[in-house]
Amino acid sequence: MYNGSEMNRVVVNVPDERMERLVEMYHPRKVVPATLEVVDIPGIAAKDDGRRSRLLGNIKDVEALLHVVRCFEDADVPFEYETIDPARDVETLDLELVAADSVTLENKIKRLAKKVRGGDKDAVREAGDCEKVHATIQQGIPARKQDLTSQELAAIRECNLVSLKPVVYIANIKTMADAGNKHVQALMQVTADEGTEMIAVCGKDEADISEIEPDERDVFLKELGMEESSMERLLHAAYRKLGLVNFFTVGEDEVRAWTCLQGDKAPVAAGKIHTDMESGFIRMEVMRYTDLMESGNEAAVAKAGKQRLEGREYEVQDGDIVSVLFNKKG
Repeated sequence: MYNGSEMNRVVVNVPDERMERLVEMYHPRKVVPATLEVVDIPGIAAKDDGRRSRLLGNIKDVEALLHVVRCFEDADVPFEYETIDPARDVETLDLELVAADSVTLENKIKRLAKKVRGGDKDAVREAGDCEKVHATIQQGIPARKQDLTSQELAAIRECNLVSLKPVVYIANIKTMADAGNKHVQALMQVTADEGTEMIAVCGKDEADISEIEPDERDVFLKELGMEESSMERLLHAAYRKLGLVNFFTVGEDEVRAWTCLQGDKAPVAAGKIHTDMESGFIRMEVMRYTDLMESGNEAAVAKAGKQRLEGREYEVQDGDIVSVLFNKKG
């Protein structure tokens, strides 16, 4: 984890080679890629200096955690512990998260107590679900590892438990030679046990990659034995963990990527473009990115019968290119 003293917030573009090809096809006046907001939150030091409460407060506001774990040895690079132990570092954060969640759940159970005593069946069921999650958290098991049912998730939703946040682990390595060391292997085991993802990131290489011209970047990556940068792999892993997909709107004025949750229906996705499109939704015209690339232009896609009209129940898919028909307000 990062152990600086201040929280930093940055909006990053999500790399998507499909955008590049759409831009080549339409030559738009404006290009807007998908973005993710990344918050660099100060970590917990061995001797707490007030960071703990700030860390937990900031985590409440995020949708997923990218947990940076040191996986290299170098006496010249300061570290709060005398040894490098990724499993310990993961457990240390998890214990902080469950300790905070324990208090949150206790408070909710207390709030439900009066209704429970009055025989409110919904309150009794909700309190029981909260007590079950709380009891497991008391054993040091984060909520995200409890295989909670939809009913249990509904019971604790308002608590916004920090240990329920999905996690992607970042193995912080000094050089690419560290990518297979014992510390990375240890973090990989933690990752496998949790059923999540881990990305090894070498800060120096990423800094070098960011300074290279785009047309030279692929050559540099190949020299490193990589198809894409670690930061690109990290952003894509975050997308998968959050269950996000990209769809597109295209034209001479603008080519733009929009983001929605996998499983979002057409009106909800349309609402990402403009709120009026959700409330006044009529239908969505859809073609697949792959069909457009294979056909060469929109007219050929339509001629091949691969341009569709979809209604309110359609679930927008990753790579859809859409146009929305809706009733305008006023």
